[in-house]
Amino acid sequence: MGPVPASAPLPLERRLHLKDVPLLEQPGWLGVDRALVGWRAWCLASGPVLVADGGTALSLTLVTSEGRFGGGRLLAGAALQLRALASETAGLPGLDLPLDLPLDLWPRSTSEAMAAGVLRGLAAALAAAGREAQTSCPGCSFWLTGGDGSLLKPLLQQLLVSPMPLQLAPDLALEALAALRPSPDR
Repeated sequence: MGPVPASAPLPLERRLHLKDVPLLEQPGWLGVDRALVGWRAWCLASGPVLVADGGTALSLTLVTSEGRFGGGRLLAGAALQLRALASETAGLPGLDLPLDLPLDLWPRSTSEAMAAGVLRGLAAALAAAGREAQTSCPGCSFWLTGGDGSLLKPLLQQLLVSPMPLQLAPDLALEALAALRPSPDR
């Protein structure tokens, strides 16, 4: 999520800001989208969570059992990685999401190799983050949201070896907005 355009029909006093999200100890630089999904997953899980929001960037947000911002990570999302490969590497095609994960573990076509590399690479990064989150926040559950969540869930399920609960919640940010929206008479 970026800033709301000034021309948007939503009155300024009704817009949600980072300070409106009751995530404890959130730094001022945190994106409101990350605060929203972290807070909402924490509310639904009633415990520590790691939220992976798969969009242009794949953001990881850790929330402690007390509802405190525990840190996070950012990496390029699937579409951004594919665009970078196509634009910065000679001879690679442009691919659009959604991608089908190739059935072959070692594809022979360029486009399938790109899809497999990007999706499996993101899933491996998420699995490693999940293992590390369990170490720092025992009992942590894993939440996937955003456009790439459904693409990554099957791969992540294969890679998570610990009993870490995995939830797919594609509308987590919207659910948080609905729960926190200012009342019309504000």
